[in-house]
Amino acid sequence: MENTHTKILFKYYSDYLEDNVSETMWAEIIDLEKGHFRLDNIPFFGPLIATDDLFLAEYDETEKRLVFKKTLQSSGNSIVQIVILDKEFDKEIIIEKLKAINCLSEALNDTFLSVEIVRDIDYSIVKGLLSEYEELETIEFAEPCLSDKHRTDLLKN
Repeated sequence: MENTHTKILFKYYSDYLEDNVSETMWAEIIDLEKGHFRLDNIPFFGPLIATDDLFLAEYDETEKRLVFKKTLQSSGNSIVQIVILDKEFDKEIIIEKLKAINCLSEALNDTFLSVEIVRDIDYSIVKGLLSEYEELETIEFAEPCLSDKHRTDLLKN
């Protein structure tokens, strides 16, 4: 992965943590000279970028590494964050239900997940599932990076 991918530093304000955050994520090298990369990670804390988005990164002398500058092209994918509120709830249940509708997730710990919703998925199905758990006060979820395509999915219902 080292020859085709590199780690990029993302610095942003996280609404979830209510603080400035630094997060490194893997990206596919598209054009190193131009600084073009494609995100190959599920972000945890909510920069306005999703997996497969094309973005610009530049070498930062202070950080001594490549740092995200801006998104160049959206993939149409979205990122949703889930916080498990019910301490007795096994997060694997929701991970498996999301996987059944082709949504991958990464767990930061026992109570926090970040979920990738690819462009082809009808987001109203995902939101329906998450809303059911939210109504039961099992989880809370946030939509820090919802693509235009997924916003349109919600308008159809």
